Amino acid sequence: MGLPEGAEKLAIMAPTEMSAGEAAGTPGYERCFDIVLTILLMPLIAILAAALAVGIYVDSPGPVIFRSRRVGRGGEPFEMLKFRKMRREAASYPVTLEDDERFTPIGRFLAATRMDELPQVVNVLRGEMRLVGPRPELECFVAQFPEQYTEILTVTPGITGNAQLRFVDEGRLLRGLDPANLYCEQVLPAKIEIDTEYVRSHSLVGDLSILARTALLPIQLLSGRLRESGALRRWGPAVASVTLLGAAFVLLSSQAA
Repeated sequence: MGLPEGAEKLAIMAPTEMSAGEAAGTPGYERCFDIVLTILLMPLIAILAAALAVGIYVDSPGPVIFRSRRVGRGGEPFEMLKFRKMRREAASYPVTLEDDERFTPIGRFLAATRMDELPQVVNVLRGEMRLVGPRPELECFVAQFPEQYTEILTVTPGITGNAQLRFVDEGRLLRGLDPANLYCEQVLPAKIEIDTEYVRSHSLVGDLSILARTALLPIQLLSGRLRESGALRRWGPAVASVTLLGAAFVLLSSQAA
């Protein structure tokens, strides 16, 4: 898989090319929104993250956390945190495919549910990311669209956003001889258009809507995979029957008491 041409020339704006307002950090009300919501969700996040971290540690040798260098607000690079879903010795490519051969067993689950993104709450607490915003890109891809990213990078990147929801099946779209160039030529321009619209018109109400849709995403993605594999057809009726019997038992027990 080849890198896009010019990947070695990072031609993004410098912070000095931005206005004083644009170069400033995340607005106070957005920062407060992210911190409060993150703290409220922290018990659930901590439980999920701990369980996944143990699974990754047992599943394959290597670190639990993967650090990916991305371009943040104002063109400042930072290390975005993710749960490791690839084999430690696997080659490094700029894009991930649907059935990537580099996946560990649990890595396939993490990729299918997007739960590998959970550690990015640390980036949010650091102020490097927001809960919602344009997805931070690799430097090699930002270099291909310097003019567009001049505007996009005036806001803090996010864990999720409209582009992520729109391209939830991105790995499937990148099937081909050169997935990196396919991403750069077809997928990324569409993402840029969506992210630019977000930069120009985003609001906290809109962010809440994006977060609500994102919360349902793991269930939707996992059920979709189960339907495709036929597992849902095989086990769905049995699970439904057990659930109904359990509910009936609880109801009858409560009435008897």
